[in-house]
Amino acid sequence: MFDVLIIGLGCAGYTAAIYTARYKLKTYLIGAEEGGMGNTAAEVGNWPGNIEIKGPDLMENFKKHALSFGDLVTYKISWVKDITPIPSQGFRLTLNSGETVEGKTIIFATGSVKRKLGVPGEKEFSGKGVTYCATCDAFFYKGKDVAVIGGGDSAVEGAAIAAQVARTVYLIHRRKEFRSEPYWIDKVKSRPNIKFVLERNMLEVIGDQKVKAVKLDKPYKGSTMLSLDGVFIEIGSDPAVDLPKKLGCTLDPIGFVKVDEAQQTSVPSVFAAGDLTSASNHFAQFTTAAGEAAVAANSVFNYLQTAKL
Repeated sequence: MFDVLIIGLGCAGYTAAIYTARYKLKTYLIGAEEGGMGNTAAEVGNWPGNIEIKGPDLMENFKKHALSFGDLVTYKISWVKDITPIPSQGFRLTLNSGETVEGKTIIFATGSVKRKLGVPGEKEFSGKGVTYCATCDAFFYKGKDVAVIGGGDSAVEGAAIAAQVARTVYLIHRRKEFRSEPYWIDKVKSRPNIKFVLERNMLEVIGDQKVKAVKLDKPYKGSTMLSLDGVFIEIGSDPAVDLPKKLGCTLDPIGFVKVDEAQQTSVPSVFAAGDLTSASNHFAQFTTAAGEAAVAANSVFNYLQTAKL
């Protein structure tokens, strides 16, 4: 049986594993996707010590650090299908393969999942011109016309990155003002091939085998139809809380896992860190995820010193 099961292979998961390994705890680190949401950040300019680094490179550094502790960290890429308590012992994870793993404590670091718009054509053309990561997929639209939907950091950053390769980028936002960092707003305003389509919503994705156009709720330059080759939907994300909910972890009023100052959930011996928690004023950053993960790992260590397991 492992001392701790860490679920999530992003910033919080890797950081937690670094700390639990330093505490000499037998650690099982698992997740379905290496790097998590960190891989969607094309440029990271606020990680202390790196003036600028690409998100995938930063996550690779985290991974290498977490796996530098030899046998203390067991690493697995897999979906966790189910999770069940083992009375007076800990918890059992059931993986997609049917394999089971047991541990005394848990740190949830499952992060968040991209939101969907739910408009006609979105699902049908997913992977055929509709994507949810402009920074990941912009390269495939070199010299083409694309739209980015949204007004937050991910949308505005995505538009700036896409504009480096696309012919035209239409930044479609339902409001007049953006909610992004001023840094990224300045970036998009400096690029002449970015067109601002504000105070409008996308109603439908239209295509034939692949995306051909989108339909807007109000005309843009005389038409509600906008001819495109690709659509990047960047409208934020929601906390990935399915597994914590299975264990009965309490959520806060807006759906995040509620944690105390020790990053402990409402379920004893279960902790959480990163974008899925109620901590850090819901400020989802690499730095806050790493900080929460460090606290969670310390709390696991302290818990195991006194727990009768």
